[in-house]
Parts: sequence; C-alpha cells; structure tokens
Amino acid sequence: MSRETPLHAAHHAAGATFTDFGGWDMPVEFDSIRTEHAAVREECGRFDVSHMGEVVVSGPDAEGLTQRLTTNDATALDPGEAHYAAITREDGVMLDDTVVYRLPEATDGEFLVVPNAGHDEETTDRWREYADEQGFDATVDNRTAEYGLIALQGPDAPDLLAEETDLDVDDMGRFEVAEGAVAGVDALVATTGYTGEAGVELFVPWDETEAVWEAVDVQRCGLGARDTLRLEMGFLLSGQDFDPEDESRTPYEAGIDFTVKLDTEFVGRDALEQQYEEGTDEELVGLELIDRGVPREGYEVTTPDGEHLGHVTSGTMSPTLGDPIALAYLPAEYTTPDELVRVVVRGEPKKARTSVPPFIDR
Repeated sequence: MSRETPLHAAHHAAGATFTDFGGWDMPVEFDSIRTEHAAVREECGRFDVSHMGEVVVSGPDAEGLTQRLTTNDATALDPGEAHYAAITREDGVMLDDTVVYRLPEATDGEFLVVPNAGHDEETTDRWREYADEQGFDATVDNRTAEYGLIALQGPDAPDLLAEETDLDVDDMGRFEVAEGAVAGVDALVATTGYTGEAGVELFVPWDETEAVWEAVDVQRCGLGARDTLRLEMGFLLSGQDFDPEDESRTPYEAGIDFTVKLDTEFVGRDALEQQYEEGTDEELVGLELIDRGVPREGYEVTTPDGEHLGHVTSGTMSPTLGDPIALAYLPAEYTTPDELVRVVVRGEPKKARTSVPPFIDR
C-alpha cells in the first residue's frame, strides 16, 4: 500500500489525479500540467514534496560520517548552509542524489540529509551501518514521518512567503536554511528547490503541514509540472536518469561533476578519480528534436545512418519552449552541441540535435 503525505486528503478534495511515485500516492496534476508549469515560471506555484526523505545525523561525528558517504565536501558547510551531492558506492555508481543541510547552530551541528522518495529507509540504514563499521560516534534518525515538506517556487515566491513569516528571506542566499515561523508554525525555511526558479522549501511538523499549505494560497502543482520544470533545467530524476540497477551511472557520466570533491575522502572516491583521469565513455546530453514528435523514456537514439547510440532517459514537450526536449546518455564523441542524431519515436527516426542543458535560460 502506498504511503500518503499529510496533504493527501486535501489533494483529493481539490480534485487532483494521483499516481504511485517511489511508494507514495502523489498528485500528478490539479488543473493541467501546462497551467501549473506556467504558474511557476511566471508567478508562483506550491508543491507537496512530503514524499522526499528526511534523515537527521547528529553527534560528534555527524560531519565526518556525512562527509564519508557523500561526494561533496560536508566539512565546507557552515551552519545554515546546504549543498547538492551524490551518494555513491565503492565503484562510483550513484545510489541517489541528495541535498545536505547543515542545520542552524541551535541544532548543535546536526545534518539533514534529504534523499529521494522511497530512499529514506535505505539511506538511514547506510548511514547507521557505515557508522557502526567505521566507529563513527553519530546518531541517525529517519524523520520522514515527522516532516511535511512544501516547495514554494517561482519569481513571486519570496514576496509571498514574506507575508507569512518572521524571517527576512531576502537576506538569505541560495542553498541556505534558517529556523522561523511560517503561518504561525515553527519551520525550517530553505532557499532550495528543483525547478530553476527562486523559491523556498518549508520543512514543517507533519500534523501542521495543512495549515501552512492553506496559508500560501497559490497555484497547486503536481508531479507532472515538477517533471517538466526540472527537465527544462536538465536536473536529474532518480530512478530514471540514473539508477544503481537499471541505469547505473557515475556523477561524471550524469553531468554533475561539480558535486565531486576528489580532495576529500568518500566512498567511491578512488573509482571516480580514475574515471576523472581516464574520461567517460558515455555522458548525459540534451536533445532537441527538429522533427515533430515527443521523445519519451526508453526511446532509442541512433546516428543518421541508424547505428545505435543510446536511449532517452527523460523526455517531454517543453511547455516554456513549445519544443520537444530530452536527456540521453550518448558516446563521448556525441556530447558536443549540434551533433545530428535520430530519436526513434514510435518506430519513426526523428531528426534531433545535441545540446548542453539547461534548455532554458535561468
């Protein structure tokens, strides 16, 4: 049985359509993907992202443990800062991508690790087991069932939030986190998100999520719009653009090189150092279809002569551009922009050119 967020009943009442995503019964759309997408690009939209995990790491070795299990440099985070990172295994393959928050000083140096939907238990187990094996003095708590998470995204998001909080959000830079009240509810306010727009993510107590949700009364948005927004930015989708079983990829192959700090010690570092020195055989590239058609996950990508090159991992009709776009892993010689390829759409090879995401200017 799928898990439900604290806003599940509210979404039903608002007429949302639902799908299972990462073991959660999540709203796909409320009005239309195009309407919800446009609201975020032009004004503001709100998402229920309570399906994301929340794993809190505390204790004397919280920093060292998080450093060892993520590719970015956790020691570089000051209290109230966050960054994007990958979680890799020994061979450098990504198990998940995540945002790591070093919580404000009042929490005594706790780290909040936010894995993707359905990954909270395995992330908790990985941190605990590694701590036990390596002798790290740290406590790891899976608090996914304690937090609701609302993403408020779009150019108007800061002003809208300012009406509901005592925090000065304008003074917060990107990837920062602070404690404050939102609509009278104690919350963690983070200037993070996954749409390419300005905005915040609000971590609130599970039972008070609906009060905050109703207070920030702007366009409701579902997973459909979240997917088109993140794809326009070239952001990865776990389980689709990478997956340790079905699409095993390293951060270098997936194009998130900036998350890998080879001057730190982490699980998978040696394998990634070798790949950094030798180069990758394949890399994730953007595709822009020239012919009519919509590329979808799994569609084959070929040379103009029909030679197999790879397959689409994510694809859609961009609501902003009005053009079909996609991501695909292709051989290294096809990673420069404007290489002509074909995407096989329902058996028909369609002309496409390679590009470097993001597909839109943000």
